[in-house]
Amino acid sequence: MELGLHIADFTWTGGAPALGPALARHAREAEQAGIRRITVMDHFWQIRGVGPKENDMLEAYATLGFLAAHTENALLHTLVSGVIYREPAMLAKQISTLNVLSGGRVGLGIGAAWNEEESVGLGFPFPPVGERISRLEEALQICAQMWSDSDEAYDGTYYQLGSTLNVPQNLSAPRPYLMVAGGGEKRTLKLVAQYADACNIGASPEAAHKLDVLRAHCDTVGRDYDEIEKTAIFRIDPSSTVDDMVTTGLELTDLGFTAAYVYASGITDPQRIIGMFADAQRRLA
Repeated sequence: MELGLHIADFTWTGGAPALGPALARHAREAEQAGIRRITVMDHFWQIRGVGPKENDMLEAYATLGFLAAHTENALLHTLVSGVIYREPAMLAKQISTLNVLSGGRVGLGIGAAWNEEESVGLGFPFPPVGERISRLEEALQICAQMWSDSDEAYDGTYYQLGSTLNVPQNLSAPRPYLMVAGGGEKRTLKLVAQYADACNIGASPEAAHKLDVLRAHCDTVGRDYDEIEKTAIFRIDPSSTVDDMVTTGLELTDLGFTAAYVYASGITDPQRIIGMFADAQRRLA
C-alpha cells in the first residue's frame, strides 16, 4: 500500500501570509519522507467534511504549478477536477503545460463535479448529473485526442473543437497519468474502464462492491482489470493516530487497493502530518 498526500486543508498556523512558504516546505518534506504522490482539490471554497466554506482554499492549477517548482519526484494532479469548471481543451492544455514544465510529473484527475452550492455561488453551470457525466466522457475524449498526434476537429454533443492542435506535447508517454474519480456504478466506473489509468473511490463499506462493479465493466469493454490502478481516499484529523492510518491502509489492501490518498482536516501543523505519513508508510511498505 502506497500513501499519497492529498492537501485539502490550507488553514495552517500563520494564515495566508505564511501559506506560500509553508506549502513549499510541506511539499519538500513530503518528498524527503518518501511520499511520491501529492494532490490538491479542485475547489474554490472549502468543502463540507473538511471545514467551513470560508476557510482558505487555493485554485488548483496555480497550486500545482507552485508545487511542481518545489518538488522533484512526486506525481502531481488534482483529486479531482470538476468537468464543469473549465473547457476541456483548456484543461488538456493546462495539463500538458504543467507536464512539460515538471519533467513529466503532472497528470489529470477528473470527475463529474458535485458541489452545487459552490457552482451557483461562483456562476459555474451545474447541469443535471446525467449531462455532467456525458460532458465528462466528451472531456476524456478531447484530452485523449489533444494528447495524441491528431489535430483533427472534435464534434461532440456539448463540445466542438475546430482543431485539437496541442504543442508542446506531454513528456510522459503515452500520455499523462489519468484518474477518473467517483463511484457511480452505471456510468462513472464504466468511464474508468474505458479511459482511465486509475480509479479513486472513498474508503467506505461499499468500496469492495465498487471494485466488483469496475471489474464487470472491464469485462464488458474488453479492458484488463489489472491494468487499472485502484486508489482510495480517507481522512485523518487531530484525533487520528499512525495506528489508525495503518489499520485503514491494511483494510484497503485486503480489498484490492494499492494506493490511498490521505487528507488531513483540522491539523494546523503540516509537519505533524508528514511525521504521521512517514511512520505509516514505513509500516505499510
